Amino acid sequence: MNIFDDQRIVLTLDAGGTNFVFSALRGGEEVVDPVSLPAYADNLDKSLKNIIVGFEEVRDKVSGNPVAISFAFPGPADYPAGIIDNVGNLPAYAGGVALGPMLEDKFDLPVFINNDGDLFAYGEAMAGLLPEVNRTLKEKNIPKKYKNLFGVTIGTGFGGGIVINNQLARGDNSASGEIWITRNFEDDRLTAEEGVSIRAILQAYRENVSDIKEELSPKDIYDIAKGNKKGDQKAAIYAFEKMGSVLGEALANAITLIDGVMVIGGGISGAYELFMPTIMEQLNGKNIMGYGDKPLSRLVANVYNLEDEQSAEEFYHFESKEITVPFSNRKIPYVPETRLPIGISRLGTSEATALGAYAFALNNL
Repeated sequence: MNIFDDQRIVLTLDAGGTNFVFSALRGGEEVVDPVSLPAYADNLDKSLKNIIVGFEEVRDKVSGNPVAISFAFPGPADYPAGIIDNVGNLPAYAGGVALGPMLEDKFDLPVFINNDGDLFAYGEAMAGLLPEVNRTLKEKNIPKKYKNLFGVTIGTGFGGGIVINNQLARGDNSASGEIWITRNFEDDRLTAEEGVSIRAILQAYRENVSDIKEELSPKDIYDIAKGNKKGDQKAAIYAFEKMGSVLGEALANAITLIDGVMVIGGGISGAYELFMPTIMEQLNGKNIMGYGDKPLSRLVANVYNLEDEQSAEEFYHFESKEITVPFSNRKIPYVPETRLPIGISRLGTSEATALGAYAFALNNL
């Protein structure tokens, strides 16, 4: 499915705790000026009415009839049923709100709601890193194609999404890809999110600097690490490296089960050069089967960093050969080394999530 050739219109929503931003996509492109309305996080009646008004305004702006409504909304939720429950930054929805059925009744359109991590991963699978990898392999005449992807977002929280055979894996409880709740590699009392988030970077920096006189953001700590701002550069570098270690171990556990392309998005992903080396140390590290045994690779596949020029060049030079089918003269191509790539979002997190919502709706109609 090429979403950029599809002329159907889908109404979308970017649901935040402060504002709801409504738009519409056709052919993978935004076709209206977005409409922003207050979220009214603590008032369910006002919040729901603004969702209706926002979609009405966008619908009235487009030239043509929309075929669906599709968007990400914070969970927990029964996403296939369209029921939202117990939302941290939208507490008015706690207890269960049939948001999807309400919109179906109001607009007489199919409504698809998903987790933002899921739709980020789906957007990257449909139009981001996954097709880029396959396109480059094809250009180099390498007989290899990837169909699976695991995407994570790192920022205020730590989200994830899984795509298998180009289909979004939602799970039996709408809870697949919930990597945030896995154990923290550095402190197994904690969730991974406490080691892979904005607050994790701030905490790691504070651990090593006792006389902080100002409120710092992750961007400040990034600038300190790069030498562009006064501060403890060693502590700043450590903060990102520590986060990379936790993220790398979480990814290693997840990709062992999924076996696919890995992509990282979210606000902190822009600092990838500070944490990607420690991610790679975890992914390409060693384990042992038993005490005294020789080390073996942490993963079945070797992982290559597509943000590193040399590593990317090595990834795209598969050792491909032909082998003869037994009892015949027929030869077939064979790629003996198992390889996985990891890279940063090619679309940007917001665009990937919007395209994921668009593609999910079209794929399900």
